[in-house]
Amino acid sequence: MSHPSSFRLRLSQNERLTEASCDDVVVKLTFVSLPYSKLPAFVAGQCMRISLPNQADKPASYFAIASSPHDNSSYEFVIKDVSPLSNALVSLEEGDEIEVEGPMGKGFDLSAHQGKHVILMGVGTGIAPLRSLWLEMIQHRSDFKSISIYAGFLSAMHHLLTDELDSLAHDDVQVSVSLATGHQDWHGPVGYVQHALEEDQASPENTVVCLAGMNVMVDACTDTLLGLGFTHEQILLNF
Repeated sequence: MSHPSSFRLRLSQNERLTEASCDDVVVKLTFVSLPYSKLPAFVAGQCMRISLPNQADKPASYFAIASSPHDNSSYEFVIKDVSPLSNALVSLEEGDEIEVEGPMGKGFDLSAHQGKHVILMGVGTGIAPLRSLWLEMIQHRSDFKSISIYAGFLSAMHHLLTDELDSLAHDDVQVSVSLATGHQDWHGPVGYVQHALEEDQASPENTVVCLAGMNVMVDACTDTLLGLGFTHEQILLNF
């Protein structure tokens, strides 16, 4: 897959995903190409290396593309304010530009897994590369048997892409959302996302699992999956 080594994108939308009262700031940023340029194609789960023009004091970092590979009009990213760069990114305004390299990484290639059950597991902003994947799979829904998403968030104020997750039932996608911290009106699973998978006793038969998130989460989910009878070959990572 060829792509330019470095190019610029322009912000078209900055949408906050966490509640205004939440101390953690998470946004969905939508970028478009500059006039007379074209966005490179990408595989669901791939990432971009992002930096800010003329701001060398904020080291570049990698962010997974959250939008559908079938939509070449824009790139979307889900970004949490945790570093000097991400702090600047979440504060961008419409028309601001970023410098990017990519797409990079192997992503999630499910071409060899058509006809199987697919489980997607991610927590927090790790939902970003999985969103790209489920948007792609919905475009080819008949290629797969069941599709199940296990998403984990810290609290109700961190419940990202709520409306979109709730709407996926219309595409025959099963969604389980776990909160690390429950509340009086919460009736879903409370705890880590792998606990919900374990509670459901997910079957490894004719199934692959796509994991995305921090290493500690990936390791914990992998241990749970192996305990349920999955093999390492059935566990797919995007890096």
